[in-house]
Amino acid sequence: MIARNIKALLLQLSRQYPIVTLTGPRQSGKTTLAKLLFPFKPYVTLEDPDVRRFAADDPRGFLAQYSSGAIFDEIQRAPELPSYLQGMVDANPRPGQFILTGSQQFELMTQVTQSLAGRTGLLRLLPLTLAETQRFSTNRATKQTLPEVLRRGFYPRIHDHKLDPSQALADYFSTYVERDLRQLTAVHDLQRFERFVRLCAGRSGQLLNLVSLGNDAGVSQPTARAWVDLMQTSFILYLLPPWHTNSGKRLVKSPKLYFYDVGLACWLLGLRTAEQVSRDPLWGSLFENFVIMEALKDRLNAGESAEMYFYRDSEGNEVDLLLPTGGQMHAVEIRAGATVNPDYFKGLKTFQKHHPQALASGNVIYGGTQGQQRSDWPVFSWRGLMNKP
Repeated sequence: MIARNIKALLLQLSRQYPIVTLTGPRQSGKTTLAKLLFPFKPYVTLEDPDVRRFAADDPRGFLAQYSSGAIFDEIQRAPELPSYLQGMVDANPRPGQFILTGSQQFELMTQVTQSLAGRTGLLRLLPLTLAETQRFSTNRATKQTLPEVLRRGFYPRIHDHKLDPSQALADYFSTYVERDLRQLTAVHDLQRFERFVRLCAGRSGQLLNLVSLGNDAGVSQPTARAWVDLMQTSFILYLLPPWHTNSGKRLVKSPKLYFYDVGLACWLLGLRTAEQVSRDPLWGSLFENFVIMEALKDRLNAGESAEMYFYRDSEGNEVDLLLPTGGQMHAVEIRAGATVNPDYFKGLKTFQKHHPQALASGNVIYGGTQGQQRSDWPVFSWRGLMNKP
């Protein structure tokens, strides 16, 4: 098991709060990380039906076994436990007693925020960063091509066990459909839902249009909205909101759609080789998806806000990513091409012209291998993301 970038933050919060709650997608490494950092705590998985039944029928008796603390895995499976944990830590507020993990974000966060407000530190562990994947390599000199990086994705088991991405992601999606969907909601037409998810993959990096998406999938707009919400809850889809100003009537209002793991998006698109990825019409959108997620992981691993935006006005001028920094924005243009051309800077220049007070700095990240220290807008290669701590 490699050290994860979020390790320092998790240990820090465990010294400040009696409970730390770690959420994230299935197979993002939550359980492994918790066991690694807290090896002397009892580990309890609430996926086990007997354990879950005990926790539901007699929560006080269940928790009495763990008066010195424990790791409770998949806490959303026992929704009443946080209320009882509240009483325990109020009586004994010693830091670092309980580590809770969960693979559903909105419902779990509701339970935690209502019952454990002020008593728990909250963290979100996403799949590996590009830099973290390099720690699995026994030969650091070996560098995968960009299409292969996107095809493999970033779930730890694929890298740790050298799994075939196509088979591993097929198993991941099958488990998601068969287990998580049954826990979260009643999706009666699984075949249509799977088609809906694949249609979402075909819209990676695009504005979310529920009417179009629902029509193509053969479902109503309310159903399309419910299914998008469902995939957000279970860490499949990520929606990047647009940036607004008080006078931003010319700015678009719809979020852009991405996948938490670009490898899963590639698999859903039927891309099974690196060559297929590089030649796909969505190549640019998949690269954009990759960079957006790298930025989100960096912010979460550092304990910063997950707040990120994109910019687009009614004339089509766009900046792919805006990162809040000191009351202003750091603007990032993302281009999959391997050769820098003047169009790469158009969005940055437009944003600077229209919103000079909002712009702190900006740069381009592109699919080439050499960075360029230009005077106005530095250009960074995607390979530079490998070296980030």
